[in-house]
Amino acid sequence: MGRICVFCGSSTGVSTGYSAAAADMGRALVRRGLGLVYGGGSVGIMGVLADTVMAEGGEVIGVIPKDLLAREIGKLDITDLRVVESMHQRKQLMSDLSDGFIALPGGMGTFEELCEVLTWAQLDIHDKPVGLVNASDYYRPLLALFDHAVTEGFIAPTHRMLLQSAATPDELLDAFGL
Repeated sequence: MGRICVFCGSSTGVSTGYSAAAADMGRALVRRGLGLVYGGGSVGIMGVLADTVMAEGGEVIGVIPKDLLAREIGKLDITDLRVVESMHQRKQLMSDLSDGFIALPGGMGTFEELCEVLTWAQLDIHDKPVGLVNASDYYRPLLALFDHAVTEGFIAPTHRMLLQSAATPDELLDAFGL
């Protein structure tokens, strides 16, 4: 494995634990010799993550649609910032550049990106690991919803197991076998 795609928020949220988890993720990736692929923004925990990887001497590839370049304040001081035409191109390129996917806390975009790569795994479009860091118990309600969907017959138990979760980045990367 060479690079991990990390989906995360363009805001910092209310808990300081979210930014701390992003910094921990950045350090963990560099310690393990893994590059970062992310949404290309400089704000929120996206910015914390990219800044940490760069400060630690790691590789950062950002992928951002041209329409979000100003809104998410595209991060120019990273290894490689790729500007694409659309969100669809962004997600495809991020997937193509990555060997696994991790979600840190975030909002609608993070949820959508996580669910899309899970769906792709379910459909055998890829066989890359997918997980989330449940920093400050942020994802507890989402994990409960996925478990409820299994109970109600909408998600097969084998597909539910496609999503790994851990409290810390190191625990998740260990679960990935990295």
